Amino acid sequence: MNNLQRLWANGSVQFGVVVLGAMICVALLAPFLGTVDPSAMDSNFINKAVGVSGQFALLDGSTVPHTFWLGTDSFGRDLYSRVVYGTRVSLWVGACTAVLALVLGGGMGMLAGYFRTVDAVLMRFMDGLMAIPAILLAIALVAALGATISTVVVAIAIPEVPRVTRLVRSLVLSLREEPFVEAARALATPTHIILFRHILPNALAPLIVQGTFVAASAVLTEAILSFLGLGLPPDIPTWGNIMAEGRVQFSQYPGNVLYPALFLVPTVLAVNLLGDGLRDVLDPKFARRGT
Repeated sequence: MNNLQRLWANGSVQFGVVVLGAMICVALLAPFLGTVDPSAMDSNFINKAVGVSGQFALLDGSTVPHTFWLGTDSFGRDLYSRVVYGTRVSLWVGACTAVLALVLGGGMGMLAGYFRTVDAVLMRFMDGLMAIPAILLAIALVAALGATISTVVVAIAIPEVPRVTRLVRSLVLSLREEPFVEAARALATPTHIILFRHILPNALAPLIVQGTFVAASAVLTEAILSFLGLGLPPDIPTWGNIMAEGRVQFSQYPGNVLYPALFLVPTVLAVNLLGDGLRDVLDPKFARRGT
């Protein structure tokens, strides 16, 4: 049984792929699945129940017949459209954060693992960053940089960089002693070629696995920041923003918090399960046990 077959044979991985694939489809098709503009407000439809219909006012002043499949929030906005468009923002933040953390952490990890002088300085700085709780560091960075999608991505990625750096460093420390790397050095191969042609491909599999965990953590952290009022501006629909606006009236209208949570929880779970499956398949020890 090859790696792909063994991966798909895992029920948790199947769940992760199906749920994550569905969420990605929702994000890509948001303009078609969203029934109205998520920012449109109508004071005649404040905190309406699921299934209520009526003439809904759009941002251009016109009205359209509309059915609120998930009801409305305290500003008279369609919850269904906001949750659908929120999928786009939340997944985008998770993907961009993972890519940024892997690029920065991977690059610094290779330098620290290959050059001992760089290692002594860089890893002490990474240790200092890891001493700060990730959520507190993210809150401080958002407060300093301002709340936009790009700054939130940076603020969430920075606390993840030390973890990626330490992972890659440990891989490079072992790979640099391998015969194929020593042979490349003996042939006077330039350092950048050794790093990117010989070492990086052998460290890529653990990096991909780590990227899935970073993405899941980023989606959850963005929701936490928005829920605390420290994330993206309220006019940008994200799952965290929707829950933050609904928490004030949670006892009367729990759906304003529960509906976005029903998207957030399975998404984070799916990404984590996918990462677990990739780790199990790409781990040589597990591979030997499965044969």
